[in-house]
Amino acid sequence: MSKPEVLADLVDFGDNPYLIGPHEPIREELDRPELECIGEIPKDFSGIYLRNGPNQRHAPYGLHHWFDGDGMIHSAEFKDGRVSYRNKWIKTKSLEKESEAGRSIWPGLMDSPNRDLKTSWGSDLWLKDNSNTDIAIHAGKVISTFYQCGEAYTLDPVTLNTLGCFDLESQGARLMSAHCMTDESNGDLLFFDYAVKPPYMTYGVINKDSELINFTPIELPGARLPHSMAFTPNYSILMDLPMFWDPELLDKDMHKVSFYPEMQSRFGILDRMASGEAIRWFDADPCYIYHIINSWEEENEVILDVCRMSTPVPSQEVRQKLSGPYGTMLAWLKLDACYHRYRFNLETGETKEERKEDLLSEFPVINNRYGGLPSRYSYHVTLADTDVILFDALVKMDSLTGTSQKFKFPEGCFGSEMQFAPRDNSNTEDDGYLISFVTNMETMKGEIQIFQAEDLTRGPLCRLIVPQQIPPGFHSSFVLPENLESLK
Repeated sequence: MSKPEVLADLVDFGDNPYLIGPHEPIREELDRPELECIGEIPKDFSGIYLRNGPNQRHAPYGLHHWFDGDGMIHSAEFKDGRVSYRNKWIKTKSLEKESEAGRSIWPGLMDSPNRDLKTSWGSDLWLKDNSNTDIAIHAGKVISTFYQCGEAYTLDPVTLNTLGCFDLESQGARLMSAHCMTDESNGDLLFFDYAVKPPYMTYGVINKDSELINFTPIELPGARLPHSMAFTPNYSILMDLPMFWDPELLDKDMHKVSFYPEMQSRFGILDRMASGEAIRWFDADPCYIYHIINSWEEENEVILDVCRMSTPVPSQEVRQKLSGPYGTMLAWLKLDACYHRYRFNLETGETKEERKEDLLSEFPVINNRYGGLPSRYSYHVTLADTDVILFDALVKMDSLTGTSQKFKFPEGCFGSEMQFAPRDNSNTEDDGYLISFVTNMETMKGEIQIFQAEDLTRGPLCRLIVPQQIPPGFHSSFVLPENLESLK
């Protein structure tokens, strides 16, 4: 096991709202075999809860966007009623270069591009591929990804040591999007990639033995910015949504994201192992979608549940309220997504869609054993009424009854994307626990909180105290014990 890193140097992060307060980066990699516990740790489940997110290592190159932060994994390992905690930076090529230099090298999302850089990775070559966004579990390893398209890094789920990059290039593929998907029924890893030059999208399947078994271009009318995808046992679902780079500016090598409400959304359904030429497109109302809830098949239909944004660009009111050098960033990070369902009829080509819930929520997860299969429950976070993104409550939604449960964190506490941990020998969808990392601004320490999935309103069954703050992050995963066996 590599020695945890402790940074003696203090970095002045200035007044950037995503580098101070609850978002202030932590400076130390910890390895704690046991934690202080308030309450009682359930003994009838085991596995590892992992969460990715930005944790800037050096003083920023320029203005610094929240998405620019270096990827850091936090882990909570549950075993025999005990919990251990670790955190480590993902040792990306870019971070290694900046560590050698002792400073930031790459400009961020809000800075002027530096096209003189000769060593960069990712689809936008002047941006640092920081691998700070998602976590997938495949073939016993963690796969971490970049928020656009980048190199997929592999990590040991127990030690969090960075193992290297997933080898796609030698197998004829390109990069990997922010959200790849693992089908737990057979171990397939499904992914896509997008680019500013044709082919504008590619799609691939990697089997449980890490072999690329399908890779094909997907024809699109131009460069797009899809963020995620979905799957069923037979199909993969890809998206062509009307929010993307302005084509005229893109021709001048300038990147400005615009929403085109006069255009329809399109959802492409493709047999998992088919060529891209066989994709079938379904039209729907204009929107943007960051995150998928789940998808499955019902007779002649494919069902797709998502968190849908009908107005993905900030309103004039929001733009006027948020000013200063970081105003644009703050405005664009205002998410207004709601639980939405699509039904695609494979016989008629018809699309039906409906809003399932009016509550604004995001970062949805399910019991991963139901991925691609009919599911009833999903677990979301709600956003606090603050200038920066903070998650102030956890929500369990029941798509069958249309009801929901909510747990609101106390003042000064903010959660993370949850993960569902099934109870040992569970046989129902919500028989298990929900786990979340918590930022506690009152104690200035992090917490790991465990909830009963059947009744979220009971509040945390226990709170495990982490001896350092845990800033808010992005996405998470739960590694089941059977998925760890492949490491032995």
